[in-house]
Amino acid sequence: MAARSQSILPTVIWVLLIANGLIFAAQAIAPGLILTFGLWPIHDFQMYPSFKPWQLVSYAFLHGNLTHLFFNMFALWMFGMDLERVWGTQRFTLYFAVCVIGAGLIQLAVATSGAAQGDVYPTIGASGGVFGILLAFGMMFPDRRILMLFFPVPIKAKYFVLFYGLLEFLFGVSGAQPGVAHFAHLGGMLFGFLLIQYWRGKLPFKR
Repeated sequence: MAARSQSILPTVIWVLLIANGLIFAAQAIAPGLILTFGLWPIHDFQMYPSFKPWQLVSYAFLHGNLTHLFFNMFALWMFGMDLERVWGTQRFTLYFAVCVIGAGLIQLAVATSGAAQGDVYPTIGASGGVFGILLAFGMMFPDRRILMLFFPVPIKAKYFVLFYGLLEFLFGVSGAQPGVAHFAHLGGMLFGFLLIQYWRGKLPFKR
């Protein structure tokens, strides 16, 4: 236990940061990675790639630009460190994977609906998993105070998560931020919430 507490970053956080950085570098060399590993909707248009099962995981390791990558990895580090230390490597890995896949499933449904209207596009980025991490942080450490650069007043984690969730919902419904997968973010939070409730034996999984 002593050796683990001296580590700057927990194990899975390190792996995710390094993997996302290396894959982003690979994208610069082979930008066509998005064609194979981005999350594409289910459609009948032959000029676009279509959905493949592995994309429910692979999309989360691709990013559109350096800013996209930085903010996702910064949030993963900021909110994920304490979670991995409390849960341990296996539970944290399972949680992050469930959030990524859950976010992908929700986004797949949304994007497939858009593809039926002729709007075909890939989804990339770890944001769905990161929003799941944010939700977990708010549930595990509800009274922990967070200070954000764009909102220089300390706010409790539970209120921060609630605010962000409502904001994502409003943006998703209104379409105010096109090009951002708001429903994937909400999907990551939803699946994360359900998994935590299952672990706790609470509704809707009350034992």
